[in-house]
Amino acid sequence: MAARPIWKGYLKVSLVNVPIRVFPATDSAATLSFNQLHQSCQTRIQQKRWCPSCDTEVPAADIAKGYEFEKGRWVVLSEEDFAKVKTPSTKIINLVQFTEQTSVHPVHFERPYYLAPDGDAAVESFAVMREGMAGKVGIGKVALHGREYLVAVQPHEKGLIMYTLRHASEIRSIETIDELGKLPAKLNPEEVKLARHVIGSFESPTDFSSYHDEYQEELRRVIDAKVAGEEVVAREIETPTNVVSLMDALRKSLDAVSAGKKKPARSEVASHEPVRRVANGGRRRAR
Repeated sequence: MAARPIWKGYLKVSLVNVPIRVFPATDSAATLSFNQLHQSCQTRIQQKRWCPSCDTEVPAADIAKGYEFEKGRWVVLSEEDFAKVKTPSTKIINLVQFTEQTSVHPVHFERPYYLAPDGDAAVESFAVMREGMAGKVGIGKVALHGREYLVAVQPHEKGLIMYTLRHASEIRSIETIDELGKLPAKLNPEEVKLARHVIGSFESPTDFSSYHDEYQEELRRVIDAKVAGEEVVAREIETPTNVVSLMDALRKSLDAVSAGKKKPARSEVASHEPVRRVANGGRRRAR
């Protein structure tokens, strides 16, 4: 199924305006979801809109949005009022600053979206601006879902990816964590050297497709067992042992990595076994 855009407008860089479409980059349907049930009869719970003043249920058509400007006093906003809220970010993502991609700390990132050209006439200008942004990230603003977000836009494969960002006021300072104040001022250089060797032995190109949500898979196993009326048995999880000697643990880690690299995979062993022909013209592995 083709992706559907959630926003249409323009990507603006100086005097250049490129018509674009914005698409969600993540799929919430990939996660298991649950409903609330009444424990005794397993009926799905209903969330009713209730007015305590009128002592009655209120239909969705009679619901209004109000802002409490004083205690107990409200101003009501209609859909027409919301439609009158016009800012450039409702139609334009204006990138007002560019910086190196690595200069935006991941703690600021919230939700990713893909950007693509809107219409054939925008394809070439989109491609040119995308290429011109190579290695850079543009900072701007966009209005989505009833609020304005600070965003970062950067090249990603064939298109652009946009992240909504947390404002600086939303980020807690790491200095508020008392436990980090207990870290030693000096470290054992031999331990640090070994730690770097251990970490370096795990370096490889990142492939997120090789990772799976094991919690969701295990949850699915439990659900399937209950649907089938089978007994659900919890799997044993090995509890990590406390590190008594960091140096010993690091050395054992290196030994384990080295042993793993020396042991050939079963498929590799099979591919190197000598092959001998049999009478019927076929082939079989030598035993």
